Amino acid sequence: MAIKLRNEYGPVLHMPTSKENLKEKGPQNASDSYGHKQYPANQGQEVEYLVTGTHPYPPGPGVALTADTKIQRMPSESAAQSLAVALPTSQARVDANRSAPAGGEYRHPGASDRSQPSGAVVMDSGNAKNSALMAKKAPTMPKPQWHPPWKLYRVISGHLGWVRCIAVEPGNQWFVTGSADRTIKIWDLASGKLKLSLTGHISTVRGVIVSTRSPYLFSCGEDKQVKCWDLEYNKVIRHYHGHLSAVYGLDLHPTIDVLVTCSRDSTARIWDVRTKASVHTLSGHTNAVATVRCQAAEPQIITGSHDTTIRLWDLVAGKTRVTLTNHKKSVRAVVLHPRHYTFASGSPDNIKQWKFPDGSFIQNLSGHNAIINTLTVNSDGVLVSGADNGTMHLWDWRTGYNFQRVHAAVQPGSLDSESGIFACAFDQSESRLLTAEADKTIKVYREDDTATEETHPVSWKPEIIKRKRF
Repeated sequence: MAIKLRNEYGPVLHMPTSKENLKEKGPQNASDSYGHKQYPANQGQEVEYLVTGTHPYPPGPGVALTADTKIQRMPSESAAQSLAVALPTSQARVDANRSAPAGGEYRHPGASDRSQPSGAVVMDSGNAKNSALMAKKAPTMPKPQWHPPWKLYRVISGHLGWVRCIAVEPGNQWFVTGSADRTIKIWDLASGKLKLSLTGHISTVRGVIVSTRSPYLFSCGEDKQVKCWDLEYNKVIRHYHGHLSAVYGLDLHPTIDVLVTCSRDSTARIWDVRTKASVHTLSGHTNAVATVRCQAAEPQIITGSHDTTIRLWDLVAGKTRVTLTNHKKSVRAVVLHPRHYTFASGSPDNIKQWKFPDGSFIQNLSGHNAIINTLTVNSDGVLVSGADNGTMHLWDWRTGYNFQRVHAAVQPGSLDSESGIFACAFDQSESRLLTAEADKTIKVYREDDTATEETHPVSWKPEIIKRKRF
């Protein structure tokens, strides 16, 4: 029976013990089965232990209920003291007694720790401060860098349809635009006058880019075509066949002769510029791929898609390195910072900043509540986002502070709904900002030279800044 009680009912801490075994028969300094030293209680007195619980003990197999086991007894003072002395002292009580000031109130080693308020920390007398007791300072955003506001100073007309894409040539003498009127137009950057029109696409031109390595202009459109134009002869010299649907964007690798295009067929393709061969087909997105960007460092290709994800690709293997799923809506724009190893993505839910190479999340830029079609950033850390409703927000890249909002009026004769911004770009000197818009115009902005920190102060309050992390 003793073995059965120990094996089956040992975990029941409040199991009553027969009174005959609790008689003190002289001093006992032996240790119990747990190795705790036993101390003598008041000799000759009966010892009763505290019985916890609110219900009578249930009958166990082979254990009959008696009058003693049915009644819950309150402990006597001697029994409570002997039980408290027998309990091992916790480390917290040892530390507290060790650091107690001289002449302070004496605490019995067996006294309960619950008298201290929850969360209290006992400090050593030698330490002046304890980090656990110091209140954490609320996170604040660093003060944003002051940027002068940008103002509209030129509107260029000439296209007969929505202006969908824009690019500035490396020499900063002219820029090129593609439009829904199926033409590509080349404009003088200084005067805004039309220099040349290129025809050949049979549908909307969705992307243009000028090579820094050769006198070539590349274009793509909703006619599934990707064309290479020789700017010395102003005619097409190569076609890149392979996409099964409209081609929405393209980009050139900065150091090797590689062209990357993205399409509504849910893929991006890597082309050898010279041989026209399709090197890789980047598959993995489940909806149209809206934007693609290249860089010399790893990862060398970044795509944003209508399936709400961003993918970072291994150029050599042609496979996904990282998939970023933080966005909840379509990602139509991605921009790489020209100096930092970071990038930003635009979506109707938020603009998000990320860190290469693994796409670590940095921060959200909230407030541009519209379908964001385009992003661009300059070396001074001015990020520009253009949206479908014609609004353009300018941000401080480092802090995410929105220092200016622009909503330019549409051209006379256009509907108010035709105020969307489809593309924007800084020129090579970063002194001019060009936007391609739905009212068939190109608008040119530049910094306001008369603005100062006094005339256009930064309305920034560090104590109110809250950042949504996901």
